[in-house]
Amino acid sequence: MPLFTVAFLFLDMNKMIFNGRTINADTLIIGADNRGLRYGDGIFETMKMIKGRVILPELHIERLFTGLKLLGFDIGPHFSPSGLEEQMNQLCFKNNCTKQARIRLMVFRGNGGLYDPENNKVNYVIQAWPLNDSILTINENGLEIDIYQDARKSCDLFSNLKSANFLPYIMASFFAKSNKLNDCLVLNQFGRIADATLANIFIIRDRQIMTPPLSEGCVAGVMRKHIIQQMALKGNAIHEHIITPQDIANAEEVFLTNAIYGIRWVKQCGRTRFTGAATKELYLQIISPLIC
Repeated sequence: MPLFTVAFLFLDMNKMIFNGRTINADTLIIGADNRGLRYGDGIFETMKMIKGRVILPELHIERLFTGLKLLGFDIGPHFSPSGLEEQMNQLCFKNNCTKQARIRLMVFRGNGGLYDPENNKVNYVIQAWPLNDSILTINENGLEIDIYQDARKSCDLFSNLKSANFLPYIMASFFAKSNKLNDCLVLNQFGRIADATLANIFIIRDRQIMTPPLSEGCVAGVMRKHIIQQMALKGNAIHEHIITPQDIANAEEVFLTNAIYGIRWVKQCGRTRFTGAATKELYLQIISPLIC
C-alpha cells in the first residue's frame, strides 16, 4: 500500500467529540464570535489513560465541576461524570489508543457579544492521542529548568483553575524552548514560586517535602493532590509552604508533577544542581502503583 494512502487512512481514523457527537478531528467547530477563542472563556482537563482506564478520574471530575461552578456555567443533565467517562472510553477506542493515551477535555462558553455571553451553557470538546512508553517510567535524565521573570500569576479565586487563559505559561514555555530548557517556573504576584508551565513543583530539604499552597496561585493539580494525600496516609506529611527562588537554590531535590508524567526529576535550575534519589523513591511508591 502506498505511503500516502496509509497516512490518509490514519487521519481518517482520528476522531474527537464535540458536545456529545463524534466527528473527524479536523472538523471546524467554532466561529469568530466564540468566547473560548475571543477571551479564553473556559477551562480544561488533561488526563491519562492506561490499559483502558483513566488515572485518578474522581480527582479530575471534582476539579472540573468545581471550576465550572466557580465560573458560573449552566451544567445541564447532558454533561455528567458518567457520560463523560463513557465518551472518553469510546473516543480512545475509536482512536486506537486505549493502551496509553492523553485525553484533553476542553469546556467553554459559546458565542457572545463584546462582553456578555448569549448563555452559560456548557460546550465541550474531547480529544485523545496515543502516548509513548516514556510516560511509564521516571525520567533518568533530570530536567533542566529556570525561573521565568517576565510574568506574574495573580493569587485569587481563579488562579487555581486549569484555565484557557494560559498566556503566562505560554510565554514561559517559549522562554524555556528558546533557552534550550525543559521547563520554567512561574512566579506569583509576590515574586514567589507558583508552579511550572505544565506542572506543580515540590522541593526536598532536610528530609522534608514542600510545595506551594494553593493560596500562592498555583494550579490545583490532580497529581499534586494525590501525592499529598498518599504521603499523609504513609505518615509523612507534605508541608504546604511558600517557596521563594532562594528556597529553590537551597533545595536538595526538586521535582515536578502532572497527570501525564506523574513525577519528573529536576537535575538543575539555573546554576543550582540537585540530586534525585528521594524523588525516584517517591515515584516508585506513589506513581508506579497507578500505572501497573
